[in-house]
Amino acid sequence: MQYKILIVEDEEIIRLGLQDNFELENYIVETACDGEEAIQKVDSFEPHLILLDLMIPKKSGFEVCRYIRNKHPETFIIMLTAKTEEASKVAGLEIGADDYVTKPFSILELLARVKAFLRRLETPKASESESGPDAIDFLDIHVDFKKYTASKGGVPLDLTAREYQTLKYFWIHRSEVIMREDMLRDIWGYTEDSMPSTRVVDNHIVVLRKKLSDDQSKIIHSVRGAGYKFDV
Repeated sequence: MQYKILIVEDEEIIRLGLQDNFELENYIVETACDGEEAIQKVDSFEPHLILLDLMIPKKSGFEVCRYIRNKHPETFIIMLTAKTEEASKVAGLEIGADDYVTKPFSILELLARVKAFLRRLETPKASESESGPDAIDFLDIHVDFKKYTASKGGVPLDLTAREYQTLKYFWIHRSEVIMREDMLRDIWGYTEDSMPSTRVVDNHIVVLRKKLSDDQSKIIHSVRGAGYKFDV
């Protein structure tokens, strides 16, 4: 099938360049130059994946991202950010973006990252949902993977789909040291030829820790030079 991609970018040269490259790869492409147009296109075009610049006029990339997550939770979102926007990357992941690419970026790397995400749509979801438990409890936290609900001390937690996937993966591999590269492969779906910086994982874990616990060292432990350990 032909996958649909929406490019949201206010810089015309970048927007048209991305459009040309993705159309050459046989994707169906639509573009938007501001946040209001992006929201309209999301609803009418219904893309499989969105390349979303954060710094766009009318409505910010954050507002667009939040809207997409509420209305179209299955749509993949890759943020386009500047090198200096580390806090923005974390904030974007916190409201539901799947990944980010830092400007200036290699078009070949971006194409590989997009292919890795869309490849997940071809993987049967049954095997993913059948592996691991339907729900888990640890400390004062309850997570239901079938209903996609979570709570801490009875108070609902606002987790993204990627965070539910990460928690299930951690639970299955609890007490093991998990390499960042393994997470990028098994959770994000990247292959060796499309592997991004492991900083993507670190920023994702920063956000997840913040949501799970006031004491961030209590649940997900960092293992220097290796990755993470989920030990409850």
